[in-house]
Amino acid sequence: MEPLAAKIRPQRLEEFVGQEHLVGESKPLRVAMQDKHLLSFILWGPPGVGKTTLARLYAKAVGALYHELSAVNAGKEDIRKIIDKRDGITGTFYATVLFIDEIHRFNKAQQDFLLPFVESGALTLIGATTENPSFEIIAALLSRCQVFVLKELTPEDMSKIIDRTGITVPDVEREWLIQYANGDARQIISLLENTAKFYTEVTIQHLEDTTQNLYIRYDKKAEEHYNTISAFIKSMRASDADAALYYLARMVKGGEDPLFIARRMVIFASEDIGLADPHALTVANNVFRAIEIIGYPECAINLAHGASYLALAPKSRDSYEAYGAAVGDVKKTGNLPIPLAIRNAPTQLMKDLEYGKGYQMYSEESYLPESLRGKKYLKYPRSES
Repeated sequence: MEPLAAKIRPQRLEEFVGQEHLVGESKPLRVAMQDKHLLSFILWGPPGVGKTTLARLYAKAVGALYHELSAVNAGKEDIRKIIDKRDGITGTFYATVLFIDEIHRFNKAQQDFLLPFVESGALTLIGATTENPSFEIIAALLSRCQVFVLKELTPEDMSKIIDRTGITVPDVEREWLIQYANGDARQIISLLENTAKFYTEVTIQHLEDTTQNLYIRYDKKAEEHYNTISAFIKSMRASDADAALYYLARMVKGGEDPLFIARRMVIFASEDIGLADPHALTVANNVFRAIEIIGYPECAINLAHGASYLALAPKSRDSYEAYGAAVGDVKKTGNLPIPLAIRNAPTQLMKDLEYGKGYQMYSEESYLPESLRGKKYLKYPRSES
């Protein structure tokens, strides 16, 4: 029997709920669909906000052949088969759209394999990810893709989706559902569908009973994967080592890829601990390396060691936020002229043009471009938050 989510999946852009900043009037994805403009792009956002649906609607709008793969179980041969099938089509030209769900799970070699097909236009790539593509997608592939950021669905969006299920939900239960799903349409549809199977009416008690049945097991391919890693990171951020170890245990016992966990710990060490304890990055990297060498089951001990250290470490987001502020200025001001004193001067001509003139290794003068002199990105003194 076809799942409810498949039955009510939008078939036209007008039926799509949410992401108005992308699909609203004159917004980029709507324009691309209306003009049948072929472009490769990455859809980055939390689970259950419409990434797969948008990919299908886009392929349909541009009249392309459409293929879906999941990076969890797909490889180079699956991509090769799609290319071969495309090459076998004669006569009218057909664009080929390849949608790769969880593209962040493709390793570097797999992403490198994709690159020439995207570059040549043999494939129009749409990748979906819940992870920051700056960290998870290789630079060469990312540079050939537009990145569209999707947002959590609003309570108003979620209410519309509840209406689309055709299941009667009273106001109090509707509010409970919206709060429970936390912007994830898939959770709301799944919970309503299963509640309707067990009970003749939707009540909070029936919803809670169904929730216990649905989510007692960890599914590393679905929303509990994202919920649990989120809880793990937020527990470390709050310096709650006990909670961090609990969510780590759930992931390990559920069969989560230990390198996925360790990768997030390496990011966390710089993003959330940073200058407060520079040694944290060394610990996180060593945990990652240990896991590469050892593997399950023993590497769970390395993960527990690392998680405990990171949770108990002092926290500072100063360097992370300072870099973000610097990136903001780069985007705003472009390539401002670099001060002559710190330019490279490998030739006599450059020296004659005063490249490098006046440079002092320990000068207190700002070396920022002139229009940014005096700007402070990194807090002084460094906070010990």
